[in-house]
Amino acid sequence: MGSERTEMRKRQMSTTQETPGAAPAQHSTGNRGSNACCFCWCCCCSCSCLTVRNQDEERARRTSHELQAEGIPNCEESPAPTLEEVNAWAQSFDKLMLTPAGRNAFREFLRTEFSEENMLFWMACEELKQESNKSVIEEKARLIYEDYISILSPKEVSLDSRVREVINRNMLEPSQHTFDDAQLQIYTLMHRDSYPRFMNSAIYKDLLRSLSEKSIEA
Repeated sequence: MGSERTEMRKRQMSTTQETPGAAPAQHSTGNRGSNACCFCWCCCCSCSCLTVRNQDEERARRTSHELQAEGIPNCEESPAPTLEEVNAWAQSFDKLMLTPAGRNAFREFLRTEFSEENMLFWMACEELKQESNKSVIEEKARLIYEDYISILSPKEVSLDSRVREVINRNMLEPSQHTFDDAQLQIYTLMHRDSYPRFMNSAIYKDLLRSLSEKSIEA
């Protein structure tokens, strides 16, 4: 029994003597960890996490460049509006939306209010209605959803939950009329919210005055 106790004391003394030597090793490891860029124990110059970070930054720069290169979408081709047409725009929103020149002028105004996506969505829906090829319809419906319906899109339009549910059901079998309810809701929004401000905007008034002056000179 005495020999066993003696042996146990020797082991305890040996452990106590080794402990001070272990502490510097842990301290050294901690210092090395503080130089690591993430949670890996390696230097930053060869760290795999640094590689991932560089890839993310490059992707962000590339995305930003692509968005800048894309620029503002082109307007529809149309002849210059006549004074009669511009006066008709004040009669009703339907008449404004009926002609390419009216839509272009309204788009220019929406751009100043950062809501041009409403017109772009409405026009995309009109274009979808003209398609008859099933595969083309499915592809265009997918693009419209990604561009204007998805909550991840920077061009997402404002729709209520009921309309979104209808769209999600329709997307199971896309057709020319997949977005009809949403298109009507956005059309109504533009009519009630943006159209009155457009009629009082400098864009509309300047165009009307310019055409009026040309008419008098003629």
